[in-house]
Amino acid sequence: MAHANAALINALRRTAEKLAKGAAYQWGHMGSCNCGNLAQELTQLTKAEIHQFAMQGRGDWREQVEEFCPTSGLPMDLLIADLLNYGLTTTDLQNLERLSDKKVLARIPVEKRYELHHNVRNDVVLYMNEWARLLEDELLPHVKIDLSFMNKESKEVLLNQEETFQLA
Repeated sequence: MAHANAALINALRRTAEKLAKGAAYQWGHMGSCNCGNLAQELTQLTKAEIHQFAMQGRGDWREQVEEFCPTSGLPMDLLIADLLNYGLTTTDLQNLERLSDKKVLARIPVEKRYELHHNVRNDVVLYMNEWARLLEDELLPHVKIDLSFMNKESKEVLLNQEETFQLA
């Protein structure tokens, strides 16, 4: 499973939102399929650029990820390496293309879980949003927020109130 981080979570949410609002989606097109749309968001490459990179290799996302070689210098391998730098794994990319990660699917209501189709826009949107929520749930326990400034403000307010009280 992907390494939970804010950049990836936000990219999943933005990708899902763009797809829900009508962004180009074509499962058979390497630049506008499930992985292609997320890759656009993470890398700022166009669907045409992603597709062009993919056409220099063989197969769909699943096959290209299986043959991924970080030292090949091939554009698609460089793209996949870039996606991995955002915390994704090669398995994540394969699962996204088929909407098949068991942890994500377990969070989708049963009546919808077994009706998902990997090449249906609304199902991709549902899957990406649920994956983002899963990653967020994994990340939140590790987020530490320094609220010590609040104690200082509280004391200052209390001090000001005491001063006001004494003056009155």
